[in-house]
Amino acid sequence: MEWTEIERERLAKLEAMRAEGIDPYPARVQFAKERVMAADAIKQALALKIDDGRPTTDDRDASVIGRPSSMVHPDTTPVALMGRVVGKRVMGKASFVHIEDGSAKIQFYARVGEDSIDVGSFSLFKELDLGDFIEARGPLFITKTGEPSLRVTAWRLLSKSVSPLPIAKEEKQPDGTFRRYSAFTSPELRFRQRYTDLAVNPDVREVFWTRAKVIKAIRDYFDNNGFLEVETPILQPLYGGAAARPFVTHHNELDQDMYLRISFELYLKRLLVGGIERVYEIGRDFRNEGVSYRHNPEFTQIEFYAAYWDLFDVMDFTEQFIQHAARAVLPNGKAIFRGQTIDFLQPWTRLTLHDAILSATGVDYKLYPDFDSLKSAIKAKGLEYSSSAKTWGKLVDGLMGDYVEKNLIQPTFLYEYPRDISPFAKSKLDEPNTVERFEGFMGGMELCNAFTELNDPLDQAQRFLDEQKNAEGEEANPVDEDYLRAMRYGMPPNGGFGMGIDRFVMVLTGKDSIREVLLFPALRSDE
Repeated sequence: MEWTEIERERLAKLEAMRAEGIDPYPARVQFAKERVMAADAIKQALALKIDDGRPTTDDRDASVIGRPSSMVHPDTTPVALMGRVVGKRVMGKASFVHIEDGSAKIQFYARVGEDSIDVGSFSLFKELDLGDFIEARGPLFITKTGEPSLRVTAWRLLSKSVSPLPIAKEEKQPDGTFRRYSAFTSPELRFRQRYTDLAVNPDVREVFWTRAKVIKAIRDYFDNNGFLEVETPILQPLYGGAAARPFVTHHNELDQDMYLRISFELYLKRLLVGGIERVYEIGRDFRNEGVSYRHNPEFTQIEFYAAYWDLFDVMDFTEQFIQHAARAVLPNGKAIFRGQTIDFLQPWTRLTLHDAILSATGVDYKLYPDFDSLKSAIKAKGLEYSSSAKTWGKLVDGLMGDYVEKNLIQPTFLYEYPRDISPFAKSKLDEPNTVERFEGFMGGMELCNAFTELNDPLDQAQRFLDEQKNAEGEEANPVDEDYLRAMRYGMPPNGGFGMGIDRFVMVLTGKDSIREVLLFPALRSDE
């Protein structure tokens, strides 16, 4: 590679350190046992409340040069802090750096003196670059401007930064706080270099803390309601459980093709047959399909199945656990998503799919029970429909996607879907072409999908065959004989559910694209 001028300067520093016997990448830290996080150190320093009566100067001037010890509480126990250098000022015989760890940013103050560091150590301290990782030990104190700081009595370089990070600009706000403006804002570069994005944009780190809290809250809720968390195979000899194209690989030892799973469903329902009445899994699914603001080839899903529940039991539970997860990260239960306020704590609206489509389009699809008549009715209304739709149910689903979904901003359940697009859902008793299925929506996009699950093995076998006949490309479940065998042993009536965690986090954090809530989203190769 070709080094930049700044990188060459830093490499020269690195080699000079090595020439003096200093390891710029030591194997371990020295002050681990004394370490505190920056946020805790700030709290400790603020509790000191030392004031020696000197006049306050500019807010960005520490005002401790010459008499730092007078501002240190006599009972202060030295602590150690570690982190990345994100700011630096050298003022004669004193040097200030700001370091940032995983909790906060704090100032280090170093000078030459008996109560600080020697000339050689200070000389190296002044040569620190933004991006370097360091550890330092010393007492905490507060500057005349009220800034919590650590007076460095010992320090060491932990990792030398060769390439400079994009520098963030800070501007003072009218309320006296400082706002950081990132110099690293290109979406393309941010997603390709997520490590840089995280290093310079604290708000991005916060998104992934929020994501972790959401998943933990969901897991806790299921664990506390009698569900067993399990892990099912990611590499499967046969894919199924959704209408999606799989990724295919080959197992050399077994000499057979394998598939990355597109759903957990069929394995989780096998466990119902085995006597586990409430089961869930949180993990990755893989679908070899398009990439968009709400689609990524690999995504995080939660699926659960509960014996003796139907779709209305699942609806109630879904509303409860989503509200629980929202409370964990949103104090008031509300989020701004694409300019709309989403209220997670309000009761979900519940509409039949038929009523929602009729209201939005004027098409009463139940009056047109076959493909050709429904297509004619849609055309007569001057509405668009997908030319690739091959079944009556696909036409109905297209009407929902084109004319209903985008308007479902607040949490909403649509239920009772066409049978021919729902191969694992139980039919309504009085409407054999309609199944007990719901989808949940918010922010104008689908969030979750659920059924009263089909547990009749003969009906399921016929559904597999019907789906094969009406398959669009590869988007059909292959006939899974082992799953049918499991069903023939007897599967309890049950309700099942699946939700994309990534989309849920999008809405909670107000992010427009799924790439913003994935640490490493799928991208085209950067040639």
